[in-house]
Amino acid sequence: MATAVPAERDAVAGAFPGAVRQVALPGAAGGSLVGIAGGPDVLAAGVGPALAAASTATALTAAALSGSPYRLVVSAGIAGGFAPHVPVGSLVVADEITAADLGAETADGFLPVTALGFGTVTHLPPAALVRDAAAATGALTGAVLTVSTVTGTAARAAHLAGRHPRALAEAMEGFGVAEAAAAHGVPVLEIRAVSNPVGPRDRGAWRIGDALTALAEGFGKLAPVLESWNPHDQ
Repeated sequence: MATAVPAERDAVAGAFPGAVRQVALPGAAGGSLVGIAGGPDVLAAGVGPALAAASTATALTAAALSGSPYRLVVSAGIAGGFAPHVPVGSLVVADEITAADLGAETADGFLPVTALGFGTVTHLPPAALVRDAAAATGALTGAVLTVSTVTGTAARAAHLAGRHPRALAEAMEGFGVAEAAAAHGVPVLEIRAVSNPVGPRDRGAWRIGDALTALAEGFGKLAPVLESWNPHDQ
């Protein structure tokens, strides 16, 4: 599991009953990695797609070199939700993880990096896993956007929603985590709990505590799905 900050890491880890231990991760640029007995490893990978990608890649490489490679990477945390479709406190499971601002601004509008002939802008989690995760948690499913600059105006929220009509949430790490997972040939899933609407920045209205509680409760319901999931069955 890869979160941005320790508060998210602890919310996810707290959903699993096993004893928690610190795991050494040489060269990790982000926060610490904790392992849960009989459960997952949970990494506070850092804020933003670049740091999340670097930290996740480090964890994946260390696991592979140890002879115990990961079979799934989950990007998890809180997020902004696109109103009115996603109320605060909702859970979202991504059926696509898209870098919303990776590309070029032109006189005719935004061009994704793929239109420039480079790279990728979207990763698709395993459809069956998305379906099972949403069923277990009651989450909504749709696109989760990764941005390097969090939306703070109604105009930008409308612009993103217009370009990505299936978008349910906006966060800062999912695409970076997915890029690292893809480089190792490991499937990825993204799960977000909504703490605020995407739009004008009003920190006084953010419900971070409620979102972290929803995240922990969601992972409590999700644990059996993750434990039983086998990538070779896909």
